[in-house]
Amino acid sequence: MSASLGSGPHRPPQTTFRHRLAELRGPAAVPRPLDARALAALAANPGCRRRAILDGAGVDKTALAAKLGAPSGFGQSQFAIARGNAFEAKVKADGGRELLGLLGITEPGTVDVPELAAAGPEGRAARTALALREATAAGRWALFDHPMLALEVAGSPVYLEPDAVVVHPDGRWTVVEIKSFPMIDGSADASKVGAAARQAAVYVLALERIASVTAGAEVAHRVLLVCPKDFSNLPTASAVDVRKQLAVTRRQLARLTRIEEIADALPEGVTFDVAECSAEELAAAVECVPHAYAPECLAACELAFHCRARARAADAVTALGRSVRGELGGLTTIGAVLAAARGEAGDPEDPAVAALRRARALRGEALAGVPRGTAADAPAEVGRCR
Repeated sequence: MSASLGSGPHRPPQTTFRHRLAELRGPAAVPRPLDARALAALAANPGCRRRAILDGAGVDKTALAAKLGAPSGFGQSQFAIARGNAFEAKVKADGGRELLGLLGITEPGTVDVPELAAAGPEGRAARTALALREATAAGRWALFDHPMLALEVAGSPVYLEPDAVVVHPDGRWTVVEIKSFPMIDGSADASKVGAAARQAAVYVLALERIASVTAGAEVAHRVLLVCPKDFSNLPTASAVDVRKQLAVTRRQLARLTRIEEIADALPEGVTFDVAECSAEELAAAVECVPHAYAPECLAACELAFHCRARARAADAVTALGRSVRGELGGLTTIGAVLAAARGEAGDPEDPAVAALRRARALRGEALAGVPRGTAADAPAEVGRCR
């Protein structure tokens, strides 16, 4: 990663930039890894520089939101995490017998289980890539338990750990997602399946990077979703096509501004050190980075309540949703929208302004035609209609 224009003399990128991220995070703070769930949420809102820099620096956004006075309920409960871990352990027990059975393999002894241990995430990612090449060349079934994959996001490496990856004898690689929500009568909650598909698409994207330099390898675009069957703890599986999610994730990640560019644009001395900074200092630091709040952030980001409060205080139309924001064009505040509707501001040739004025005129005509007392007389009218 090279320094951006105007950022001063060129310095060795790896050590210098990592040091810069450590300063932003706080020298004593342990970096929070960016997992596939967070990466999928980041890809869903590529215009949010605030989340990009905080995730890139490994800042604990939960602790940051709490210190800012806007704690979020986003995230899994400890009960859900424990239940998920217990179900995954059951699926993978006895050499993955139940998981392999869902793939139609009755003899676990015919399946290779590579050793993926190595020093650090970089070492594990390199070991996983080597083992994937070896398994593909061997032409046998292979089960990878929690492999480590690497993906470059906004100019920085991100390490991802899927539940499992299965290598088929024909060279296909299949991502396995193990979730603890139930699959009742062969179907599960659509929103939860969609979230799992977006998460799995990130893993597929990372695997494609390795497959592109591996002879005979092909990453399957149908991932295996494993869930409890009905109301039992028995695993069942369903193939989920993630081609749509993959295309969206690839396009959105390509739109992300490089983290180095965002960091270079920050004022000197800005830090998000939760342990050392006061709430006022952290609020000022956070405000230095533009955000792109949307109501969907409430289900995907720990800072959503804080950003929503700021968006409302600024009278920003983004607080009403991305679809509304897109329809309003250059009108970025609710005050500007109302002024344009009243004819006090705005270009009449602007389609958004013209639509607002037309809507206001129609509303005025509708209200003008309502007789006084209609609301009070409504129950009597309803009674006569019956």
